[in-house]
Amino acid sequence: MSDEGKLFVGGLNFTTTEDSLAAAFGKYGTIEKVDVIRDKETGRSRGFGFVKYENVEDAKDALEAMNGKTLDGRSIRVDEAGKGGGRSRGGFSAGGSRGGGGYNGDRSYGGGDRGYGDRGFGGGDRSFNSGGGGGGYRSGGYSGGYRDNR
Repeated sequence: MSDEGKLFVGGLNFTTTEDSLAAAFGKYGTIEKVDVIRDKETGRSRGFGFVKYENVEDAKDALEAMNGKTLDGRSIRVDEAGKGGGRSRGGFSAGGSRGGGGYNGDRSYGGGDRGYGDRGFGGGDRSFNSGGGGGGYRSGGYSGGYRDNR
């Protein structure tokens, strides 16, 4: 499915439902789909969701009108879905380009996406790598960081 006409809505109150989100955004055009993202284990809202409009122009109107407004007592942030909005996805990044140096355990400083050590701080996207992007701490199977698998 294309992200054309799809908006990310962040900062939602945990009591906001698909119905209340649709009611707030419905005045800007015909909505194709509304999702409030919930924790898989608890079913509790994670504080963000998506609104997909049938018409891209309606989505643009809604973005301009609703970004920074209050919904269910909370100030919300609206952006185009998939744009990333500058929010870090966890972990530590010291800048530079992906694949730059990084402490590699006993191997001193080296290039690539190995990250910090063979265990502990993970390699690839989930590393404390001075050149790499987000991620988090990984030890013995725990893999940190945020992934939005839309």
